[in-house]
Amino acid sequence: MTDRSLACVILAAGKGTRMKSALPKVLHAVAGRPMVNHVLAALSTLKPERVVVVVGPEMPELAAAVAPHQTVVQREQRGTADGVKAAAAALGDFSGDVLVLYGDTPLVRPETMAAMIAARRAAADPAVVVLGMRPAEPGAYGRLILNPTGGLERIVEYLDASPDERAVTLCNGGLMAFDGRRLWSLLARIGNDNAKEEYYLTDAIGLARADRAACAVVEVSEDELIGVNCRADLAMVERIVQRRLRLAAMAGGATLIDPETVHFSLDTSLGRDVVVHPFVVFGPGVSVGEGVEIRAFSHLERAQIAAGATIGPYARLRPGAEIGPGAHIGNFVEIKNARVDAGAKVNHLTYIGDASIGAKANIGAGTITCNYDGVAKHHTAIGAGAFIGSNASLVAPVTIGAGATIGAGSVITADVAPDALAVARGRQQSYAGWTKRKKKGGAAPL
Repeated sequence: MTDRSLACVILAAGKGTRMKSALPKVLHAVAGRPMVNHVLAALSTLKPERVVVVVGPEMPELAAAVAPHQTVVQREQRGTADGVKAAAAALGDFSGDVLVLYGDTPLVRPETMAAMIAARRAAADPAVVVLGMRPAEPGAYGRLILNPTGGLERIVEYLDASPDERAVTLCNGGLMAFDGRRLWSLLARIGNDNAKEEYYLTDAIGLARADRAACAVVEVSEDELIGVNCRADLAMVERIVQRRLRLAAMAGGATLIDPETVHFSLDTSLGRDVVVHPFVVFGPGVSVGEGVEIRAFSHLERAQIAAGATIGPYARLRPGAEIGPGAHIGNFVEIKNARVDAGAKVNHLTYIGDASIGAKANIGAGTITCNYDGVAKHHTAIGAGAFIGSNASLVAPVTIGAGATIGAGSVITADVAPDALAVARGRQQSYAGWTKRKKKGGAAPL
């Protein structure tokens, strides 16, 4: 009886020399998520029994990023077949299907992975299924050579291909699905007699055909198979993902005034009838309720915005910002680790950090919650309906009671009772004629 279980080997050991980075290549982010985690997220829908990530030496941050999945180390970079061999001990006697993916190919969809497994389990019982594409510029991709019945006969690396083989437009996308019962026998016979003296996983096709086993191809769009080798590739993949995310947002009922200027993270959540103006950036962890308007040049990260709120323009919501229903966060306002309750207004030039603002409170222009004393952060509590005058400094920890009023320009260092007026500034003095006396000669007495 055929084993229908699934394992996956993700090759992620490459140093990414052309990235010119201290960070392992597959940890570079696309839409706020490391590339290898895009691959793992797509794979998770297939519910594999085992996942093994092949990493290079001294990559502890990569092992942490893919946890709890198992990692194995490929000590030397000797080709893709050598990378899969590094996972042999981890897979042990596994005899189901083995999907081989790449950590630097983050655009592959779950549906494509499922199609590869379905093709592997088809009646022809192919030993290997390869993902293929027909790029506009075939360039140096390996070529997929088919037999007269449409099955895959062999894969020829570009450097080893003849002129006729290079003319073939069907190219190798890199991803493969193997019959686990035959995988290790095929790998054991792969040599390195080629231009690069590497052990190519693609040679498994020729060996399987020599064993009279079938091999098959699943063809997809080239966009799905873009591998990232340099920063320019990373930017290209980012553009594709952003286009997908923008289309999904609009299909879900959001209005993007100028879609090409809006930047999403993979986990951005927008409710119906949200309106997003130009040049808005959504960092990771942002959830937006229905009917919210986010005005131009705002930046949001790990923030929650309830229905009907208005954000911006030029607003910055930092991690821990919770904006209540119908609240207003205006231009050049920064909110960090703070809750702004329903109907409250923070409209101009203000910093609110480590604070809670009650419903329908009004925060005047230039207000600052002085939350950090150089050692620790402290909380500011502003009650419902309170009115904070312009240019006020609230020195935490401090509580402003419900309905209280803070005079403009005040520095508040003690709690203010509900409905009280607090004014903490020097008394204004006026000296008639002082300017004329000063101009007539020297110091003018007060």
